[in-house]
Amino acid sequence: MTARSPRPPRPLDTIPDETATERPTAPAGHHPILGHVRASIVLLILTMVLLGLAYPGALTVFAQEVTPWTANGSLLYNSTGAAVGSELIAQNLSAPWLFWERPSPVDYNSFNGSPTLLGYSDPALYNETEGYLQEYGPYAVNATVPEILVTVSGSGLDPDLTPGATLVQIPRIANATGLSLPVLNALVNKFITAPLYGFIGPYYVNVLLLDLYLVHNCENAQHQGVGTCITGS
Repeated sequence: MTARSPRPPRPLDTIPDETATERPTAPAGHHPILGHVRASIVLLILTMVLLGLAYPGALTVFAQEVTPWTANGSLLYNSTGAAVGSELIAQNLSAPWLFWERPSPVDYNSFNGSPTLLGYSDPALYNETEGYLQEYGPYAVNATVPEILVTVSGSGLDPDLTPGATLVQIPRIANATGLSLPVLNALVNKFITAPLYGFIGPYYVNVLLLDLYLVHNCENAQHQGVGTCITGS
């Protein structure tokens, strides 16, 4: 086998000098970072317009067309057409002729937020429950006060009661309004909402809806001269 002869060295002047190659330079007065800043500002403006104006606006229009009542707060109105509250928020209903909501640590004010609930080992919880029992207990004639009437909800604004917690208030309302027990029982049963699809969630009664109907019936009874229903404030 014939040995390969070594390659002759290349002349120095034929080797490219990378340091001698001229690199492109930015035009005078041009700063590359300004391009990034400009792009960021444009992206910020587009995001604000799309997510802050276009998207909420589209949802508002869609909701007003599909479910205008819920989109406007699920407001409830009395017989004169005045808004008296929302179906979704409990109210401080303390008149003896009305069904009462469950206790609220925020006084039924949605702007107060919800405080931290007391733990079972906290003595303050015992004192709080005793106070609720003194308030509700005397009106629970020959019945045990349901737990829901002496405990608060997580938000303090739960508008619903269980059927049992509603029915136990009937003797107090019958005494204050003059309506008979069968009439009030039928009224409560009319407003019991079944679980969704028959199995999702519990049976419940929306107290404000029930009270509005109760007041409406009382007004009709007074106009017709039957019963001694009282609806004063």
